[in-house]
Amino acid sequence: MKHCVVLQDFGSRHAPLHQSTNQIGKNCAIAVVFVTMAFVLLWIRYRRGKSAPQQAESLSTVTRERISYYELLQATDDLSESNLIGFGSFSSVYKGILRSGTAIAVKVFNLQLDAAFKSFDTEWDVLCSLFHRNLVKVITSCSNLDFKALVLEYMPNGSLEKYLYSHNYFLDTNQRLSIMIDVECALEYLHHGCSLPVIHCDVKPSNVLLDEDMVAHLSDFDISKLLGEDQGDLYTKTIATLRYIAPEYGLDGLVSTKCDVYSYGIMLLETFTKRKPYEFEGDLSLKHWVSYSLPEAVMDVVDVNLVTPIGNRLQKELDVVASILKVALDCCAESPARRTNMKDVVAMLQKIKIQLLAC
Repeated sequence: MKHCVVLQDFGSRHAPLHQSTNQIGKNCAIAVVFVTMAFVLLWIRYRRGKSAPQQAESLSTVTRERISYYELLQATDDLSESNLIGFGSFSSVYKGILRSGTAIAVKVFNLQLDAAFKSFDTEWDVLCSLFHRNLVKVITSCSNLDFKALVLEYMPNGSLEKYLYSHNYFLDTNQRLSIMIDVECALEYLHHGCSLPVIHCDVKPSNVLLDEDMVAHLSDFDISKLLGEDQGDLYTKTIATLRYIAPEYGLDGLVSTKCDVYSYGIMLLETFTKRKPYEFEGDLSLKHWVSYSLPEAVMDVVDVNLVTPIGNRLQKELDVVASILKVALDCCAESPARRTNMKDVVAMLQKIKIQLLAC
């Protein structure tokens, strides 16, 4: 009450009492809103922390720990063949279960091969510096004179190759497109989002792994290359998987980010035709076979399991697939200069996905 009297005593030099009271009310309302918003934000953060997946918490804990050679043997039942989930030129991958119950993938390098030592160092160095939702995550490594292994995040749904060619699994058009967009995003990050561009060098369906939510993760960086500043390409003696590699890579050993674009284009064709690139012989190749059939005869090349012969929906789906295959052919042009970069590919396929959902 004293405060109100003072305001009245000043008369002409101050605003009327009801105006000051309104201003005080407004200030109080703003303060209440601010406090309420702060409380809501804190509550949301608390709820997110409570509802975070146990798997993520377990992996975070594992990342801070060192996993010994004997723990890995115990987790994989002494590298039992029953736990073997994949193998490559220089390594074998085993599923393991840690004492905490966390599932892991253990990539063990074959040290009888001299190239395996460099392969281990390359993949460890590359994966430790990369952070993207569509790249396989490295948890830790285990290395001594006789044993070298990477401990990776386990992907329960296996590889894209398994889903394409196993009779027990099926991916519809939307799932295939989503997976390929995931891989695109990973390659866009490698080529344009890192301080120095990274060339994967071996993009193919067996190196695309799927997590429990069918989100794709690009894996296997043991022959990847790191470009130096202002360096557009480099030479290598390491040859990746034939029929997926770009012409300049296979003939001259010249690699650049455009080589990944080419391999991605071949894999995109394979994903929607369900035809492996090495099924073709002589002058005929997967990309030539598809290009001869577009746009009129797309039905002749598309995976027959993808199209639904119901009314005008069939033509709409065929038009969508034809658009996807056209993007793939642009990626695997003979000349590196004519290949679409991954930023543009991401934009094009995301636009096609919107068209697909409209069907």
